[in-house]
Amino acid sequence: MMQAEAFQDLIPDNRCFGCGPRNEHGLRIKSYWDGEESVCTFQPEPFHTAGPPHFLNGGITATIVDCHCVCTAIAHTYRAENRPIGSEPHIWCVTASLNVRYLKPIYLEDPVHLRARVMESDGRRTKIACSVFSRGSEAAKGEVVAVRVPPEWRSGL
Repeated sequence: MMQAEAFQDLIPDNRCFGCGPRNEHGLRIKSYWDGEESVCTFQPEPFHTAGPPHFLNGGITATIVDCHCVCTAIAHTYRAENRPIGSEPHIWCVTASLNVRYLKPIYLEDPVHLRARVMESDGRRTKIACSVFSRGSEAAKGEVVAVRVPPEWRSGL
């Protein structure tokens, strides 16, 4: 059974372009636990087009993979510490590496579904594998390594 609130909505002051609910110009993806996997459904807009107007831009694909996986790393770290997402001290992770393999075109007019699973985690580094589905077929695969950063990182100090 999936949780009621998205990871992104529980992360304090989240202004990220891909996932931040506080970024009015962003993609605002929403990720949830579904057992041991995290899931996300993203509905592209017509302006998220690649060259051909019926396919999703590859950079947008990379962004949703990146944000879904980093938020999964944050949620996983809170879960490992047995605390609710957003509780203090706040946990924030950033992308250390992002690898996306494009397997098939992703159709712009249909919802895009992502499923991610934590592969390794040591409390500081979390490796996540992600599959992106379009029209029921795996269209891209991603792998993200997310690194936990200290609270001062967010304040720019």
